[in-house]
Parts: sequence; structure tokens; C-alpha cells
Amino acid sequence: MNKIIVLLFLVTNIGSSDIKSDQIITRQGQVSFFSYTSVENIEAKNNQVLSIIDLSKNEIAISMLMNAFVFKKSLMHEHFNESYIESDLYPKATFKGQILDFDPLIEGVQTKFVKGTLTIRDIAKEVEIKANIENIDGKHIITGDFEVVVKDFEIKIPPILRPNIAEVISIKFRFEYQPYEK
Repeated sequence: MNKIIVLLFLVTNIGSSDIKSDQIITRQGQVSFFSYTSVENIEAKNNQVLSIIDLSKNEIAISMLMNAFVFKKSLMHEHFNESYIESDLYPKATFKGQILDFDPLIEGVQTKFVKGTLTIRDIAKEVEIKANIENIDGKHIITGDFEVVVKDFEIKIPPILRPNIAEVISIKFRFEYQPYEK
């Protein structure tokens, strides 16, 4: 009886270590956005983005604190967090999705679509993003860009400021993953 319990324990631990090795993580992913306007371009970067990928299922999850974006001007940071994103009410943006037709064992660069749900201000939208996934010696780097329509996430812009804020924001991202270790 004790041998069966020990065997079950070993099988359970071996299985959990296999799952663990299938997950990769970055705690310092990079997301930036750019908004072109005739008055002044708005640009910000966030280098504290958390992302994890389950390579066995090709599932990806991303979470970032909205107030971690860094702007060139402190007033832009204040307006972004207080007036537009309302980061006190909606502190995080998230993405959960699937990397389509991805083989994590292929070395080199693969261009794939990532399909999933982007949530900003508690508003979820289905998106499909084209991404480059580079695998060098088992280290995965994902880069890409896409656009977000401001009104899709009910970001309210006062009429007097509409010329100063673009209706479509360009987003870029870069995530360098490491094996996940608890």
C-alpha cells in the first residue's frame, strides 16, 4: 500500500514538473503606445508588463498596470490616468488568447496570429494581432504592433480636446520569456 502511495506521489510530481516546464514568463515585458496629432504627439512606455505562455496549449495571458506608463511630461501621465483611462477605477489592462498554428519547437522566426480578448477599462473586445515569435535556443521573444480605437473602450475625450487626441492609438509590444519557476 505504501509503495502505491509513493508511486502516485512520484507520478504526480513528475506530471507537475512537465507542466511547469511548458510555461514561460516575462515580468518586464514592454508595451508602448503612440498617438499622432497635429498639436502634439503623445507617447508612453510601460516596462512592467507581466505575460505568461503555456507552450503545451499555445495560450498566452498578459496583464499590465495602466499607471506604470511613463510619459515625457508629467501632465500627460496625470491626464492619461485621471481623465482618460481612469486607472483608479480600472487599474489593469489584460489580454487572454491563443497563438494560432504555433510550434514552440521551431527555431527561428515564425509570424503568427494571436487571437483573444483585450480588456481595457473593464470593456472586453475580441482582437487578432499579427506577431513575430522568435525562438533562439529555446528562448522565445514575441514582438508586434496593432491599433486600438479609442471609442471601442469608451474612453471619453472632451470635445475641446478631440483635435489633440488621435481616434486610433498605435500599440507596440516586446516580450522576452524565460522558463517559469515558482
